[in-house]
Amino acid sequence: MSAEPTLRGAALEVLSAAEPARKLALTRTHAQRWQLGEISAIGVEQPPDRPARPARPELLAPARMPKRSKGSAAGRAAFVHAIAHIEFNAIDLAWDIVARFHDEPMPRRFFDDWVATALDEAEHFALLAARLTELGHAYGDLPAHDGLWQAALETTDDLMARLALVPMVLEARGLDTAPVAADKLRQQGDIETSRLLARIGAEEVPHVAAGVRWFEYLAKRCGLNPHQAFHKIVRSRLQGSLKPPFNVEARLAAGLTPEYFLPLVKSSDPSPMP
Repeated sequence: MSAEPTLRGAALEVLSAAEPARKLALTRTHAQRWQLGEISAIGVEQPPDRPARPARPELLAPARMPKRSKGSAAGRAAFVHAIAHIEFNAIDLAWDIVARFHDEPMPRRFFDDWVATALDEAEHFALLAARLTELGHAYGDLPAHDGLWQAALETTDDLMARLALVPMVLEARGLDTAPVAADKLRQQGDIETSRLLARIGAEEVPHVAAGVRWFEYLAKRCGLNPHQAFHKIVRSRLQGSLKPPFNVEARLAAGLTPEYFLPLVKSSDPSPMP
């Protein structure tokens, strides 16, 4: 008799899939099975420190990434490739948070949120990969950096730290930058990429909101002030300060109030408000 399928087993299968097409297909299948109740048990698994990755793109340190202007066709393709790489990593980040923290008991709604996030990220990657094809490239054609997964490696020991650094800092940064980049692309005449980026930016708000919701849940369970706990984690684990300007409207929509991020801005930085 075969063992009952588990959500964490499904997550491990996605994390073990190297090729983008298979990672997308497994994400769609397992998310649907969870949402339909065909998978109901959570299970216990030990995910790898790093998910499986395709042979390409070549991964470079952020400082070694080539600089390209978004104003050229090559620069726009490189920009779309970079965003696609972020979304590809984000699929695994969502499944990793499902699989990794089995010592921290969480309600079923927690898993609902991150399965839905994984599915969103998969669809974002698919849209960006299709746009890359229209621009004459494919995912993997250009180098990419590994900075996003580095934040995952630095927070494998603590669910609150993972929530603070990934959705509440790194993904929140995407809320700040997406509208600006979409506007620049529109001014340059790339309406299709501009619309795509604006859509993705709007659909990232619920992901940041999930981070805030479960960070505050854990803070309350531990008897901590969530703002103070967030500041302590970010200051101890993040190199540097948070950089303004912030998209305050989108952050507020995600529940990320200024009490979280303004105290982490250097006083010498420009005004954090747009």
